[in-house]
Amino acid sequence: MIPYGRQHIDAEDIAAVVDVLRSDWLTQGPAILRFEAAVAASCGARHAVAVCNATAALHLACLALEVGPGDIVWTSPNTFVATANCARYCGAEIDFVDIDPNTLNMSVEQLAIKFNRAKTQGRLPKVLIPVHFAGQPCDMAAIFELAGQYGCRIIEDASHAIGARCHGTAIGSCAYSDITVFSFHPVKIITTGEGGMALTNDDRLAQKISLLRSHGITRDPALMEGKSEGPWYYQQIALGYNYRMTDLQAALGTSQLQRLPAFIARRTALAQRYRERLAHQPITLPVQLHGYDSAWHLFVVRVASKRRRQVFDGMRAAGIGVNVHYIPVHLQPDYSRLGFAPGDFPKAEHYYREAITLPLHYNLAEEEQDFVVSTLKNLLQ
Repeated sequence: MIPYGRQHIDAEDIAAVVDVLRSDWLTQGPAILRFEAAVAASCGARHAVAVCNATAALHLACLALEVGPGDIVWTSPNTFVATANCARYCGAEIDFVDIDPNTLNMSVEQLAIKFNRAKTQGRLPKVLIPVHFAGQPCDMAAIFELAGQYGCRIIEDASHAIGARCHGTAIGSCAYSDITVFSFHPVKIITTGEGGMALTNDDRLAQKISLLRSHGITRDPALMEGKSEGPWYYQQIALGYNYRMTDLQAALGTSQLQRLPAFIARRTALAQRYRERLAHQPITLPVQLHGYDSAWHLFVVRVASKRRRQVFDGMRAAGIGVNVHYIPVHLQPDYSRLGFAPGDFPKAEHYYREAITLPLHYNLAEEEQDFVVSTLKNLLQ
């Protein structure tokens, strides 16, 4: 089976992890600090806080922005459920903004309409979470301007998009957001096995995320209530979580990050080969917008809905591990119990009925890609 996504691990990655295994620290040690500093520098952000996965990073980002009961958070329906669940973990209400059928990201036009309606209804969101789907950057400048008009904070879900750029600005710089979140799952651009990162340029937000990832415990006398009782002393000053990353994961991530440009270049080249070889087929290919450099986490084609299942099954039968990203979140049973229903976000639903994710990863050989292309062409005849 040719998988749709797969990690690339080399000898240097293995050596980096072995070095940690032979060190005095397996967790909460210097490898984490090195990884955080490297990611922050790569993106041009002031702070980066490593955590156990991107879901934890999204949760902590919401907590840092003081999302809670009575608040409303908006995101895209075209995402993994974690993007919406993070608001619900905080007791907030979740809602969605339909997608642009061209970019598959949050529609700026629909966002403007929804903001205007929400203002008249007295139901403006506290936080907006745009998602850089498949590695394609959102129009963050436009989203940032709109959110600012309505006093809304922004968390970028960039789980797909480390290494992406928009008009020369790196995703993760937080130029147009309060916090940006990355994922390091094995199918993502770089991996730590499991792992995530929250980036911000705000000192206070970084301190709060760091505190909450480790039980809300501090050993810093400046943050304590009363005086420290000695070198052993710590205080829990907030209700936090065990969302820490290990040094093993961080060492792998630091090693992988050194090859980020190579990973992006290879994915971009493979995406271009798909575009050239699938031109003039009865499918819709991903857009390439001027000034937007995708990380190409996914390569999603769209097939007429009446043929999608036939094509999907045919590809799988041929040993090609196609997938579908994503089932719109509002269609999940748990969300239907919140009052969402089919037809609420028609652009995302229409896209979902046509979507097929083709294999795209660093290890994908050109011969394998050509087999994917020829199989798809035969099924489309």
